[in-house]
Amino acid sequence: MSSLSKRSTVYFAPAIHQALKLRAAATDSSVSEIIDEAVRLLIAEDQQDLAAIADRVAEPEISYEALLNDLKAHGKI
Repeated sequence: MSSLSKRSTVYFAPAIHQALKLRAAATDSSVSEIIDEAVRLLIAEDQQDLAAIADRVAEPEISYEALLNDLKAHGKI
């Protein structure tokens, strides 16, 4: 068994659960390990998104209306 220490109940659509079980068998992993890895990847992606937002915080903002007016003025729409 892995070093995972907290337990939760998660409900899946039957087809998703079957796919998880097949993936676990094919990779010699547990369903819990696969889900843990998926959540870790999702959290890492969130962290990257937050870093990208922080990098762009100083960029000027433009309203949707101003953007549409600019696109129209330049013949884009």
